[in-house]
Amino acid sequence: MRPGRLIGKTVLAFAGFMAVFPLLWTALNSLKNNVDIITRVPRVVFTPTLANISYILGRDSVMTGLYNSMVACGVAVLIGIVLGLPAAYAVARYPNRWAGDIQFFVLSLRFLPPVAVAIPLMVIWLQFGLYDTLAALIVTYSLLTISVIMWLAIPAFQAVPKEVEEAAFVDGYGAYSVFWKIALPVAARSLIGAVAFSFVLVWNEFLIALMLSSSNAKTLPIVASELSQQGMNVPWGILNASVVLLSLPPLLFLGVLSGFLNSVFRQKKT
Repeated sequence: MRPGRLIGKTVLAFAGFMAVFPLLWTALNSLKNNVDIITRVPRVVFTPTLANISYILGRDSVMTGLYNSMVACGVAVLIGIVLGLPAAYAVARYPNRWAGDIQFFVLSLRFLPPVAVAIPLMVIWLQFGLYDTLAALIVTYSLLTISVIMWLAIPAFQAVPKEVEEAAFVDGYGAYSVFWKIALPVAARSLIGAVAFSFVLVWNEFLIALMLSSSNAKTLPIVASELSQQGMNVPWGILNASVVLLSLPPLLFLGVLSGFLNSVFRQKKT
């Protein structure tokens, strides 16, 4: 093996280890008692316990936060797919003099700090009587998912060869058929990455959810932050267990998406 190739693999392995190690250490700490966590020398050998996980799963507030997060993020991503992908395809394939302005406007939505978005929306939802409801969270999260999916999907659709679409038009396909049967399958890899990124973005959203909810619509990140205590008696085991629970849905979502993508491409090869 060439030295350069060996160095490249070593660097890649080290980077992968640095990315995975915090997750593994958090999972280990969720199985420890608080005494085993706060020792000066980290304990790798310890007596595992499920008390932290049982405490997390046994709290009604955690289950409510998990439900709110799943519903708000899932529906918002679905809305982002339904509205964002056709809009991105229209901008990519049917450009006009406003196409550049549309792309800049979509990207500029991510320039604003969350508090600049949350405060006006909080006033709006208070006036409509929708403050602290899942409907307000879904609409707010949809603004984020639509902008992110459009931003990432426009280059994906622009990378689709125009010759393929023109051949489809010659064969009698309409504009909608070309979008569904040609553009979407060809750009599927990039589009699934855009959908996954938008889901992770709204799933981890904290400040906007904190300002738009008080009790009924609290999401899991807010509930997890409330598990900490002031002073020296911080329940580190419980906090680590909450982080594990918070990390599982995005990982499962990415796994399902990757499995779906692999199955689709296997069918195409056969």
